[in-house]
Amino acid sequence: MLELRNLKAHYGHSQVLYDISIDVKDREFVTIIGANGAGKSTLMKVIMGLVPVSSGSLTFKGKDISRAEPWDRAGMKIAYVPEGRRVFGELTVAENLRIGGWAEPPSDLPRRVEKVVSIFPRLGERMNQSARTMSGGEQQMLAIGRALMLEPELLLVDEISMGLMPILVNRCFEVLKQLNKMGTTILLVEQNARKALGAADRGYVLETGHIVLEGAAAELQSDDAVKRAYLGG
Repeated sequence: MLELRNLKAHYGHSQVLYDISIDVKDREFVTIIGANGAGKSTLMKVIMGLVPVSSGSLTFKGKDISRAEPWDRAGMKIAYVPEGRRVFGELTVAENLRIGGWAEPPSDLPRRVEKVVSIFPRLGERMNQSARTMSGGEQQMLAIGRALMLEPELLLVDEISMGLMPILVNRCFEVLKQLNKMGTTILLVEQNARKALGAADRGYVLETGHIVLEGAAAELQSDDAVKRAYLGG
């Protein structure tokens, strides 16, 4: 579904990503783990079109989208849950969800909202509440729900566990696994390597802008270097 080949990206004159090559197959759950500052969030922004590709290729379902605008990628059913949630704080939960479905027929939005609420019942209780007044966990639910309003084929998730209590981290990962079983392809970048590798089919290790290791999630969990660097063992 998604292929990156020898992809490079810069912020100004500073190179952040070096010859990144990854694959994500249809209905697969893939994670990219790495320390803070490794380039994980930049990679997600490149895939979503928020940071330009310096060189290399980025294809989605066989089509080169390296130069496609972010809204065109959303129209292709690529949805993005950004780091730090980034909900529209002054808007209500209902308004945030409707924005997530901006490209869809208005008549279909109630069905999509109902589907999101079936996954996150708490959002159904907060429909008229301003997003900024919600807890961090509720805002993360809203950020995921907003992305799901597109009914995406590919869901990009950036640091889902950041700032959340363990019980809410568990809930978010349960939802991602549920969505994947229902057919949504997922690419997750995450510092919590134990949780990420426990949920994913395959994984990549990103260090200072380079992919240094890849393999089945179970293999990475048992790799001594990964244990020492990311699993505390």
